Amino acid sequence: MSTRKIKKQVLALLAEPDLDLIQKELGQLTAKDVVNALFSGICRSEEPVRWNAVSAMGTLVARLANEDMEEGRIIMRRMLWSLNDESGGIGWGAPESMAEIMSLHDGLAREYVHMLISYMREDGEEIWQDGNYLEHETLQQGLMWGAGQLALSRRQLVVEKGMEQDLPPYLDAADGTVRGLAARAIGLLGTAACRDRLQELCTDDFPVRLYENGRLSTVTVGELAGQALGSLKNNFVEMR
Repeated sequence: MSTRKIKKQVLALLAEPDLDLIQKELGQLTAKDVVNALFSGICRSEEPVRWNAVSAMGTLVARLANEDMEEGRIIMRRMLWSLNDESGGIGWGAPESMAEIMSLHDGLAREYVHMLISYMREDGEEIWQDGNYLEHETLQQGLMWGAGQLALSRRQLVVEKGMEQDLPPYLDAADGTVRGLAARAIGLLGTAACRDRLQELCTDDFPVRLYENGRLSTVTVGELAGQALGSLKNNFVEMR
């Protein structure tokens, strides 16, 4: 089958509402043949297509990396390059796709999680300060969603890499979706120092589109902040 036909087939599948069916159908195709189509999918403006592509990318790359680690690395490097100014592109969908991949593959997480976290950090004057701060708000949305996924699946690893200190500034972002997803990530990570700011955000009624467990929903920043506070409270009780 030609590359064009595979792309058309994959994009049509990604528009389907059943993620399990999508994953099953894509699993019958050669993983390498599906990659380029999924790169197109994670850039799409249609929410169901884009998020199905992110989920499928995670499953596919984890599968590839289990068979050949270098194949997984190649795809991760391709995503990193897409976020580089020199690439000539924007890197739509790359932060959330990288996070989904790392949620599903321990080896790739250990090799690349520091790079995803670096996109939250400003570059400094010292040689060791290697931040790659993402200024575009849409990319920040993906980055905050990815931070939440990693807080769920790789909490110890991201804590070791210092992500707790990188998230709080995003609670003051001008973009409401960034604020809400940052609150979600902080709650999942258990960053107690943010309790006062989360309390303030509980009255923030900005609507946020949230992709979670394969489903899209609309919540408010205030709801996400409240959930985060609940998580912090539960963690405190458990520690006692």
